[in-house]
Amino acid sequence: MEEATHPKLVRGLSLFQATSINMLDMVGIGPFAVIAFVVAAMNGPQCIIAWIFGAVLALMDGTVWAEMGAAMPEAGGSYVFLNKLYGPKKWGSLMSFLFIWQTVIQAPLVVASGSIGFAEYLKYLVPLSDIQSKMVSGGLVILLGIVLYRNIRSIGKISILLWVILVGTIAWIILGGLTHFHTDLAFGYAPHSFDMTPAFFAGLGIASVKTIYSYLGYYNVCHLGAEIKNPGKNIPKSIFISIAGIAVLYLLMQISVLAVLPWQSIKHLTEVDKSNYVVSVFMETIYGKFAAQFATVCILCVAASSLFAVILGYSRVPYAAAKDGNFFAIFGKVHPTKHFPYMSQIILCATGFVFSLLFRLSEVIGAIIFMRILVQFVGQAVGLIMLRAKHKDLGWPYKTWLFPLPAILSIIGWMFIFLSPLILPTKNAKEPWFILGSIGVIGIGVVLFLFRASSRKEWPYEVKR
Repeated sequence: MEEATHPKLVRGLSLFQATSINMLDMVGIGPFAVIAFVVAAMNGPQCIIAWIFGAVLALMDGTVWAEMGAAMPEAGGSYVFLNKLYGPKKWGSLMSFLFIWQTVIQAPLVVASGSIGFAEYLKYLVPLSDIQSKMVSGGLVILLGIVLYRNIRSIGKISILLWVILVGTIAWIILGGLTHFHTDLAFGYAPHSFDMTPAFFAGLGIASVKTIYSYLGYYNVCHLGAEIKNPGKNIPKSIFISIAGIAVLYLLMQISVLAVLPWQSIKHLTEVDKSNYVVSVFMETIYGKFAAQFATVCILCVAASSLFAVILGYSRVPYAAAKDGNFFAIFGKVHPTKHFPYMSQIILCATGFVFSLLFRLSEVIGAIIFMRILVQFVGQAVGLIMLRAKHKDLGWPYKTWLFPLPAILSIIGWMFIFLSPLILPTKNAKEPWFILGSIGVIGIGVVLFLFRASSRKEWPYEVKR
């Protein structure tokens, strides 16, 4: 009777299933759609540096998530972490509120980026008008919302099947490049390619926004913390296995494409609006049109699978806040028999559907990255350093080797991405606006938090007794 009246989330995901979901989240349409932009930003095969930078940053930041995820295995991820790192009823209430406030905006943007990217890549197979493209992107969100309307154990089984498709697709792409490898193309650097000029670092900053976007998702397992078996061990393992595995796949895929297509040709695709399906052009060059079409279908399956994982993870964040009484109560509803936060998931899909009709892929990628850097990524790393300095022995199930060095490197990496458009020359006029926009969102969030706290007589307006 208690179970039916107050349904709870179930720890039903194994290490393999959790890692599969993590990797699905990481490999969406991102790595396939941004390859040409990364090459163009770096002007040559040295673009591999941006992929390595993204992997190292993900690994350093991953250590922060691994510690907190193992110690605080609850639904909601950063909402829980920021609240406890900075102190409940104090600064933690502000930081966690800002995260939820940003999530309400950026989570649907992440969903929209996946669905828009799917529709853009589909154009390799079928010519689509703008209206038809919007119909495809919006329809995909609705379809995945229906597929996800089930219990977590069923989701775990589905994720393994989707993971097999993901790994098989990328392995085929890499194999194609390695069996048609041209060393002079893969390593055909132009003169002065590695000159450490401001222009080089500006290009690295722009390219890194695209590569780190492709790595995002290594922390998805933390959003699902309340549904992971043996979280103290499985959450850190899942994070590091995901980052290492995906980094190897991305590096090999980028080198494979460069070994078949001249980097100048790849860059040209960005100028003729064909950059989104560079991998399909790559497969057509090797195997012909039919194989390229089949590869495109596989890539679309991978993109849909990633969106599947994204919706799954983000739906748990507003749920966690609602459960604590810090967000609208409707988000805290758990399905009485399927045991998942169904209203949070429905609302996320509905908002993502609307956003997919309103924005372009290039716009959402920049907005997603810059909006999250200060509060979520830098905020968590700083909070963990402060907490560990104050409490030498927390008795946590996982502690980072060489701490706090990885957390410090994470902060430096994120701030390089955040500030590079302001201090280095760049041709992308939108980047500074993304920065200002992210600061503006934080500012509005602070005002809303103070207004809410004042009306409820909570910190910093609580009445002392």
